Amino acid sequence: MNTLFAEHAYLPDGWRRNVLLEWSGDGKLQRVTPDLPEAPDGAARASGPLIPGMPNLHSHAFQRAMAGLTEYRANPTDSFWSWRDLMYRFAARITPDDLGAIARWLYVEMLKAGYTSVCEFHYVHHAPDGQRYGNPAELAGRVVQAASDTGIGMTMLPVLYQYSGFGAQAPRDDQRRFINTPEGLLRIIDALRRAHPERGDVRYGVAPHSLRAVSRASLRALLEGLDATSADAPVHIHIAEQTAEVDACVETEGARPVQWLLDNFDVNARWCLVHATHVDANETAALAKSGAVAGLCLTTEANLGDGIFPAHAYLEANGAFGVGSDSHIGVDWRSELRLLEYGQRLARRQRNVLAAPHRAIVADRLFAAALQGGARATGRAVGTLEAGARADWIVLDAEHPNLAEQTPDTWLSSVVFCEHGGSPIRDVYTGGERVVEDGRHRDEARLYADYRAALARLLADS
Repeated sequence: MNTLFAEHAYLPDGWRRNVLLEWSGDGKLQRVTPDLPEAPDGAARASGPLIPGMPNLHSHAFQRAMAGLTEYRANPTDSFWSWRDLMYRFAARITPDDLGAIARWLYVEMLKAGYTSVCEFHYVHHAPDGQRYGNPAELAGRVVQAASDTGIGMTMLPVLYQYSGFGAQAPRDDQRRFINTPEGLLRIIDALRRAHPERGDVRYGVAPHSLRAVSRASLRALLEGLDATSADAPVHIHIAEQTAEVDACVETEGARPVQWLLDNFDVNARWCLVHATHVDANETAALAKSGAVAGLCLTTEANLGDGIFPAHAYLEANGAFGVGSDSHIGVDWRSELRLLEYGQRLARRQRNVLAAPHRAIVADRLFAAALQGGARATGRAVGTLEAGARADWIVLDAEHPNLAEQTPDTWLSSVVFCEHGGSPIRDVYTGGERVVEDGRHRDEARLYADYRAALARLLADS
């Protein structure tokens, strides 16, 4: 049995003192014991306060390599849709080796930021000309291997992408790397399970890309095929990110996207509705009631000009949410939570909008909710320090200028809302293994060199 003693740790009921964590060789917590009189003999001591690792519920790994490269006006009406055109051109150049190198470096960055799990919404399946690889899971497998190499927990979500728009519009030429069928997607998952079996740090689900990219029949076929092997596997979908998408759904399907999905499928706690930015009051209440997770990606949504999610009303209705880094214009859960609150402050011209009578400290409320919702979206036992959960946690630097001389009651507020002096994260553990020590990943130099080489080739070809 492995052990670690912490003077302070954030448990499901809040901050506790003198906590002993015990975990097995397979990376699962067996016991978490607070309020000990002293550290047991032989127990290692944490170098600072412990908090659970944050799940990242939405990632497109390859987009890390293009972060910052679209910050110019590509046309007079630059928008999400013109950004998407640039992204497609970038995706067309990526090789399997490139993707592996990019994903490994991205996951190093995630771990250093305190993300200990990632849900990879993976839609680049084929060769640049659309031809199938001999191994249907060639590219998805590179991403799963990247997670294993770096130590981050993985929920791989191969994406079903069939059409370019509502009404089963034919796919565009620049979407040919993405296009698949329900049967083809299930073959990818089968190949992944054979090469990388599910275990404590790996889980598989599916991701119908969006309502504009699948049909009712193909979505139903995909879910039936998935349920035949894993009835509780996660299901993630992009939805209601842009007003043009909402308008097109109303025109072709007769309902707004979230309402249509809720009316036509059994949307429950296994589902994650990514973005869900443009929902009306009825959809907000219904989504909260369903138990599905709203997957909020605030840095990306701000970067793309998507809009502001109605977080206040959604949380008032007890809706579940988690956060993700999506396009990786930023890779920091603290920024996602900060922007979630700041967006509401700007819209309502108030402060501490997302606090609640039962959680008066807004950072504490958002942190706990993002842990819970993010864990649900992964389909894995993560996001908490208790027996049965994965042994994933962050060690904070109590001497950091943002935390020094403070008490536990204000630590999370300073972690989330203070932007001075760099990260207050010292060490990161996944599956009980320290993968980041003193702010540095165990394999950082080599993986950064690999990333630089991939990036140099991609940009030389641009």
